Amino acid sequence: MAVDKVLLKISCDNWLVVFGILVALLLRNVTMLHPYSGQGKPPMYGDYEAQRHWMEITTNLPVSEWYRNTSDNNLEYWGLDYPPLTAYHMYFCGLIANFLNENYTVLHASRGFESDEHKIFMRLTVLLCDILVYIPSLVIFYYSCAKLYQSDSANRSVKQNYTIPSSLSIILALLYPGIILIDHGHFQYNNVSLGLTTFSVIFLLHQKNILSSIFFCLALNYKQMELYHSLPFFLYLLSTCIPKPGKRAISGVVSLFVLGITVVVTFSIIWLPFLFDLDILLQVLHRQFPFARGIFEDKVANFWCALNVVYKLKVCDKAKLMRICLFTTLSAVFPSSVDLFLRPNRKKFILALINSSLAFFLFSYQVHEKTILVVALPVLLYFPENPFVCFWFLFISVFSMVPLFVKDDLIVAVIALLMFYIISFYVSMKYYYQSRCNSSNVSNYHIEQIRFLHNLINVDVKKSDKISRVFKMITRSRKTVEYFIFFLAMLLSFVGSLLIFVISIVFEPPVKYPDLFPLLISIYSCFHFLGFFVYFNVKQIQISQDFGDIGNVKLKEN
Repeated sequence: MAVDKVLLKISCDNWLVVFGILVALLLRNVTMLHPYSGQGKPPMYGDYEAQRHWMEITTNLPVSEWYRNTSDNNLEYWGLDYPPLTAYHMYFCGLIANFLNENYTVLHASRGFESDEHKIFMRLTVLLCDILVYIPSLVIFYYSCAKLYQSDSANRSVKQNYTIPSSLSIILALLYPGIILIDHGHFQYNNVSLGLTTFSVIFLLHQKNILSSIFFCLALNYKQMELYHSLPFFLYLLSTCIPKPGKRAISGVVSLFVLGITVVVTFSIIWLPFLFDLDILLQVLHRQFPFARGIFEDKVANFWCALNVVYKLKVCDKAKLMRICLFTTLSAVFPSSVDLFLRPNRKKFILALINSSLAFFLFSYQVHEKTILVVALPVLLYFPENPFVCFWFLFISVFSMVPLFVKDDLIVAVIALLMFYIISFYVSMKYYYQSRCNSSNVSNYHIEQIRFLHNLINVDVKKSDKISRVFKMITRSRKTVEYFIFFLAMLLSFVGSLLIFVISIVFEPPVKYPDLFPLLISIYSCFHFLGFFVYFNVKQIQISQDFGDIGNVKLKEN
């Protein structure tokens, strides 16, 4: 009977994941019906036109002209500024587009091309990337790494279960509104680079360092923003090459050499068409880092945009600003990086990805509001370990992009997807509480959090002593006080976000300050991100060395 119950639970979890994937695909398809970036807004249109234009350029011009300013390729009109793997992807999509309708990619004449059929084609190319790359990467991560953490926990004196079931983690990750709204609403292909990065994380956590290096190189060569994740990957892999006690130094040198060769070969294959002409190679590199655009774009929720309110940074010397940004970014990421290198383990690595990407988002040069998705990915991967804080972060990450969604006429989609996500999170936590909190072998911080919140919400409102009962519940112990403060802060944060959102939608800004509401959203979100940055750094440093220590793992293998 016990075996039958286990098999039934596994079967139910699998069907729950299938249902969750179908719902996630349905939400993506519904979001596709909404407007895209720059729809019907000549002469530059938006990111949708940028992707279409890249298909036009790559299928009509030789590789040597893809990144160069020529009579047929005006770089001022959505010039290609992503790495070669994106260009190859656009070339492949362009071939299919040309096969379906040559008007989609006719050189020059197709600029600003818009039709219902073309919109369907473009939307389906993004959906296909979800199906082939992004969704499988998350499913594999949550299933495989749940077992990995449980295996590590089994070797510890105090057993701690993987917090949230894999099935619920998968569903909540796929329902995250940020990636849906940007890729399937606004229109981009972030799912490719994020999916490749997730595969790289999977291989790294399973000590498949060569495959991890290859997949991260692919992600980096699809979108250069993956540089935000590069330091943790580099330091963690480098730490694996340091000889452990009882091992010869030559083994570390060999490991480092193999990793170096892997990176060089992967980059060489991807960049091969550009390696035979130094001028072309330098031009491609130049296009990847458009420093001339300024320290930030639009009203991004980072430190420099917030500081710009009191001190106008955009009038400062750009070279000086770049040096300041470099110093502040490296200083911000230093504690997390040193901790990961000196005390490397699996749990620290995921948090280091969050801390590194968030440091780059807050303090680096030339940041877009959409770049918060690079931070959201490792937060999604950390979600099973700390669901409430991660949910809070993911909510604010979507809120920080509201000005962009307003510009794209995606407000209805934002409201619907956020409400659905909040309800899904609540139902998932309630289901998890009811199914696990009564189990004698489960005891962890987040179960206690859920139990406290459940009891707080369900205090009998008919009793006259409700206030005193709530007060007693809150002051029962130090932990309950901490829970109450945390949930109160989160509630006030959500209420503040809602008020700012409603005001920005209902009221017109003062004529003198047309950017007042976007700036208010930016500053409000920035303060949250700074708080999260401190929190995740503390969480990383607090993790003990014995959990998933790569040194211990390697010694056991010998």
